[in-house]
Amino acid sequence: MSTLRTLAFMALVCCGLTATAQGVKENRIVASPEFSKYTISRHIYGHFSEHLGHCIYGGYFVDENSTIPNTRRIRTDIVDALKKIHIPNLRWPGGCFADEYHWNDGIGLRANRPKMVNTHWGGVTEDNSFGTHEFLDLCEMLGTEPYICGNVGSGTVEEMSKWVEYLNFDGVSPMAELRKQNGHEKPWKVQFWGVGNENWGCGGNMTAEFYADQYRRYATYARNYGDAKLMKIAGGANSFDYHWTETLMKNVPLNMMWGVSLHYYTLAGGWDKKGSATTFGENEYFSAMKACLRMDELVTKHSTVMDRYDPEKRVALAVDEWGIWTDVEPGTNPGFLFQQNSLRDALIAASTLNIFNNHSDRVRMANLAQTVNVLQALILTDKEKMLLTPTYHVFDLYQVHQDAALIPLAVNTKDYVFGTEKLPALNASASRDKDGNIHLTIVNIDPANAIDLQVDVPGTQTLKASAQILTSDKFTDHNTFEKPSALKPVAFAGVKKTGESVGLKIPSKSLVVITLAK
Repeated sequence: MSTLRTLAFMALVCCGLTATAQGVKENRIVASPEFSKYTISRHIYGHFSEHLGHCIYGGYFVDENSTIPNTRRIRTDIVDALKKIHIPNLRWPGGCFADEYHWNDGIGLRANRPKMVNTHWGGVTEDNSFGTHEFLDLCEMLGTEPYICGNVGSGTVEEMSKWVEYLNFDGVSPMAELRKQNGHEKPWKVQFWGVGNENWGCGGNMTAEFYADQYRRYATYARNYGDAKLMKIAGGANSFDYHWTETLMKNVPLNMMWGVSLHYYTLAGGWDKKGSATTFGENEYFSAMKACLRMDELVTKHSTVMDRYDPEKRVALAVDEWGIWTDVEPGTNPGFLFQQNSLRDALIAASTLNIFNNHSDRVRMANLAQTVNVLQALILTDKEKMLLTPTYHVFDLYQVHQDAALIPLAVNTKDYVFGTEKLPALNASASRDKDGNIHLTIVNIDPANAIDLQVDVPGTQTLKASAQILTSDKFTDHNTFEKPSALKPVAFAGVKKTGESVGLKIPSKSLVVITLAK
């Protein structure tokens, strides 16, 4: 049990709320606003866009003569949709692509930019028309902070050092002059920098010890210029590799890292057969939910390792690749990782974000993979058509948690039982925003059973309750280009507030967001 949950249960007991002859009500959530200590960083709600499939080309970035509405080739409807949910940061150019990307190839006149082969994703030829300037143009349109991942696998210390100088130095230097020649007088002051990606795998197949030494080299020459203090993120562990995290925390001075990354993908099956995104039964549904909820174990154990070296929690855990990974849609390029997005995936996103919120003492950045047309995408496109996936709607509903004060919860829930296995049916997180409004995001993963739930929030006698819900008839339901709004949030009238308590029957396979406002 996490520290926050322990505190919440202690508060529950001290208040006498559990001291009944019958014990705790089977399905009950008790909030403890008085124990609020941490802020849910908005950067937990970050995203990831790699040069992979049709995320960039055919996603954000349209052809030069395209009739799809765009600004400097950046697709307008995608920008508008992402601005609506206030994405706080965007990670680029990879992913595995980052460690074969040479930034100099993506600047200057597009006609003069050398082409390259994307060896990781489909073996396609990239024309480098979307490069540094285009990415930062996109970020400015979105009003989001760029998070750039540097090339450690096939690059050099000098290459990354000069990229930082090109972007951030406001003075006289070769890189600053080159930036000005390419049309950008003032520096962008990019602060989030990843020093390599998955260096245990596609980023160089390194050992933890070798990478820790490489990180120190690269980080040394990635300089701070002016007030653009770099927030450097070390390439962290693959899933359950606690040795990797231990090695970084032990061998890299804490003042050289803003964060350590962690990558984990939810798989309904195994890596060889991940399963369909839209055609699956309860066996695959349960398996995916079980894998999703293991994120809590991962974050807890990696945080425990970090605590041994950093008890003051100065270094963030940045889960900068996460989401469900399924088989590609039939008939599409297997190297493009295009998959549909069902109600199941929305519940996975909501449950994962609840986990991150509840670990906001250590988790201060996360990036869903990926934003457009790849893996658990927020947005799918087909030429001029565009749709918002159920996962997009989760991020829309959850934006109320950005930079809000985490409220610890005690969650007592029945189990979702499948065969001989079981999982907690409910998971939740809560926060108080700057205006004093309280938001609870509650997920019922049980695909068949609604749950009678009582939610107690001390000190809210005068607040009024309202709610929204995201659900559908089947966990395989999804939005299509023919029916792009089949799944979307709607008002939920099934909440009743009495004093400091809210009662509701939370439907099966649903996300309910409760707002307590003045």
